[in-house]
Amino acid sequence: MKLVLATGNKGKLREFKQMCQDEVVPFSDLLGEFEIVEDGDTFAANALIKARTIYEKLGEEYIVISDDSGISLPVLNGAPGIYSARYAGEGVTDKDNLYKLIDAVKEKGLKSTTAYYTAAIAIVSKYGEYVVHGWMHGDVIDESRGEKGFGYDGMFIPAGYDKTLGELDDDVKSEISHRGKALALAKPIIWMLKNK
Repeated sequence: MKLVLATGNKGKLREFKQMCQDEVVPFSDLLGEFEIVEDGDTFAANALIKARTIYEKLGEEYIVISDDSGISLPVLNGAPGIYSARYAGEGVTDKDNLYKLIDAVKEKGLKSTTAYYTAAIAIVSKYGEYVVHGWMHGDVIDESRGEKGFGYDGMFIPAGYDKTLGELDDDVKSEISHRGKALALAKPIIWMLKNK
């Protein structure tokens, strides 16, 4: 069975390809580009919406993997959370979202505050649906440092590190990231489904 990633996000696609030894194909290669409405109220619900949508269009010879992830700040009552990709509004860039969150931290009069990333990975196939989660804890700062990564990586310092995700090498990031942890849990499920 072929593995298909239900995302149009180039940063996520790059991370998945780097972390998966299996060949992962973005859904747009098979179906073209189209928008999937993510109206769930949790990361898991949104990941399942994306995976189900693509699976229904492709059929039983595919395993569809989808990730929904974001950053949450307790000082902002968990925001941006599930709205991380559109925190600054619809049709915005990663930089727009990043700078809005930096401004929100500054408005609280903080140089740094606790934050965590959540990743929910949904796997949909003819054998059923699965969801796994991964988390990465640390702090956000009131500036962006480094050019690596995407999204909020430039302002997030993982616990135990003194550099932002924007400054850390990809191999370090994939070992400690929320997506890497969720993918480590997803891999045995994917292997099982491929070998049924």
